[in-house]
Amino acid sequence: MKTTWIPIVVPALLALAGVTALVLWLSSGTWPVEAGAGHGLTSRLFSRGNQGRGPLALRVPGLDGTPQAAQDKSARPVTAGQPVRGPGQPADIPGEWPAFRGPHRDAICSDGTPLARAWPAQGPPVLWRIELGQGYASAVIRNGRVFVLDYDEQAQADTMRCLSLADGREIWRNSYPVEVTPNHGCSRTVPAIVHEYLVSIGPRCHVACWDSETGQCRWIIDMVKQFGAEERQWYTGQCPLVDGERVILAPCGPEALLAAVEYRTGQVLWKTPNPRGWKMTHSSVMKTEYAGRSMYVYCGTGGTAGVAADDGRLLWDETNWVENFATSPSPLPLPDGRIFLCSGYDMTGAMMLQMKPVGDALAVETAYTLKRKEFNSEQQTPIFYRGHLYGVRKLREQMLCLDLEGKELWNSGSLKFGHGPYLIADGMIFALADNGLLATMEATHEGYRPLAQFQVFENGHDAWGPLAIASGRLIVRDMTRMACVDVRAAK
Repeated sequence: MKTTWIPIVVPALLALAGVTALVLWLSSGTWPVEAGAGHGLTSRLFSRGNQGRGPLALRVPGLDGTPQAAQDKSARPVTAGQPVRGPGQPADIPGEWPAFRGPHRDAICSDGTPLARAWPAQGPPVLWRIELGQGYASAVIRNGRVFVLDYDEQAQADTMRCLSLADGREIWRNSYPVEVTPNHGCSRTVPAIVHEYLVSIGPRCHVACWDSETGQCRWIIDMVKQFGAEERQWYTGQCPLVDGERVILAPCGPEALLAAVEYRTGQVLWKTPNPRGWKMTHSSVMKTEYAGRSMYVYCGTGGTAGVAADDGRLLWDETNWVENFATSPSPLPLPDGRIFLCSGYDMTGAMMLQMKPVGDALAVETAYTLKRKEFNSEQQTPIFYRGHLYGVRKLREQMLCLDLEGKELWNSGSLKFGHGPYLIADGMIFALADNGLLATMEATHEGYRPLAQFQVFENGHDAWGPLAIASGRLIVRDMTRMACVDVRAAK
């Protein structure tokens, strides 16, 4: 009987080739890093056999489904449509919350509205609820209107929605087309309103200006095309800062770390050099004053920078606070030239910077650092109030109070908040747990003094969007819902 060698030798050769390829792959030391999305994420690192064999390769989550146009600058022109009117009417309610973290960008409401310190068993009145697209974009409030930059997945468009503060009915909406693949939601940011101008930053770096009365779009800037910005893998988390006549942006392109544009026209007024080539983070620009200088402070991927408010000159930068995986909290300016920084992805959970005059210049040094078990925050920026810091520590999910040296004075114990937002109004902390539980406590350094709790969203999840409040109407949201809660004291 004749025997052929092919059925024996060919499989053997294929097996040998496979083993050889496996050995070469293992010896290369390149194993994938798997990570969650930019908010509330966890990571798994498989590095077996990698010691001393070179860097790990990063597999960026979500980008497998991100449109090719995300990195193609020539394919990105967008034009807004015409506003569509709805049945809503502006409410006759005073008060405003015009930007990220409120009128003074400090997450403190000081409009004088008396608020309830106890709620009935059924909770405070919920004035309205609406459905939203997936995400964490939150509201601003002015002239009885609520504005939120939503994402319409069916229309594939960033959509600015104007709602009545009284009942949540839509007054108008307008949008521009942009393809966003859900990656821990789609929307991210809080707009800013000045006079009748409303400025927003969309998830893919589009800066738009809307007429707050009519919904007409006045101008759109694409930070990728105009400044060479690079989209973050979990989309843009930056909220615009309006200061005087200008909108301050952090495109972090090759020639513009920061940029100022005229809010009425979108005309570029100045650009800050980017000598270190830092990229954009999820953080937002903050303003501070020190040693007679007005400046903007921003955390880029490689450190923190201070930029002159008048002309965009780079006043100082430092490279001790380096992004590790993601930076979402914004720098928190404090008195006497201090700046508090925090994140959720490093052994160093927080850092205090100190500015100092050196001749006509400014120098910055690290005053102290806090380990993550002392304080860290993945998303929310802490609040400075009456000489103390208040925030939720990621590691134990507790609200806590720190003195300015980083010493913990109290925490909320068994009451957990996850990555949820908080603000201070009428001497109380309003904090939303990421499961939709709203809780209040006294904003005092003297001890933890809980006041009231209410489950705003049944089966709530990922309630991470910043809070907004005006005249005792508190706007909260989870991943797909927004609600207005009446937290005023009874008359």
